[in-house]
Amino acid sequence: MRWKGGRRSSNIEDRRGTRVSGGGVFKGGIGTVVLALGMAYFLGIDPRIIFQLQDAVAPSTTETSIDYQPTAKEQEQADFVSVVLADTEDTWKAIFSQAGYEYQEPRLVLFSGRVDSACGLASAAMGPFYCPADSKVYIDLAFFDDLKKRHGADGDFAQAYVIAHEVGHHVQNLLGTSTEVRKAQRGLGKSAANELSVKLELQADCFAGLWGNHADRSRDILERGDIEEALNAASAIGDDRLQKQAQGYVVPESFTHGTSAQRVRWFKRGITTGDVGDCDTFGD
Repeated sequence: MRWKGGRRSSNIEDRRGTRVSGGGVFKGGIGTVVLALGMAYFLGIDPRIIFQLQDAVAPSTTETSIDYQPTAKEQEQADFVSVVLADTEDTWKAIFSQAGYEYQEPRLVLFSGRVDSACGLASAAMGPFYCPADSKVYIDLAFFDDLKKRHGADGDFAQAYVIAHEVGHHVQNLLGTSTEVRKAQRGLGKSAANELSVKLELQADCFAGLWGNHADRSRDILERGDIEEALNAASAIGDDRLQKQAQGYVVPESFTHGTSAQRVRWFKRGITTGDVGDCDTFGD
């Protein structure tokens, strides 16, 4: 991916020099919290559900500043995230403008280990997430190493796909899609509610691909092999593959993000057409 020299976003909050202590304990201690957050990431549970459970019983947290100096690799990763975020800003600003709306940019928080968000306390074990309560994307850059080592998804465009997917959730929040899905889920059984979660996640995948399409046409960002990197990442974190790896079998009615094939299909659709209308996973 051609990203060096690209515009950097002014919407980055670097909290890697902040340590969060206290809180994070409910029924079973910190290990249970980390496990629950990890399940939220892998199974696609709305992070606020986990946070609400945690906040109901957890003591207050304390933030302490430390002398943090990023390594050269860490700084390059932070620069990369900033450029990708800026690129999503340019893409969605143009799309919203064409439709007669103003795009409200999200902020992106870099953290290490644990972080306080408007949705509650989060652990890095959760992976990247979007909090609709404060319109911020949260990411511990160590996740990218996990993406490579644990899931075999390497490459800078695989990382860009993850960021663009979370920004896709911000777009859904602005459009009211996320709110409508949560309302609809209240009157449904678990399996039917999960089906709506899948559609929401697949749309975010399609939006990530849509960003790639527009960014490449406008700024020529793609290099040979980039699309394959993103497709590999999408396939690696499909519900069926993750469940098979974790427990040896799959439970389709529990899927909340979609199968590997579904995630690949919708990312492909977005990056191929670049049309928001083609990302209607709810009407497909």
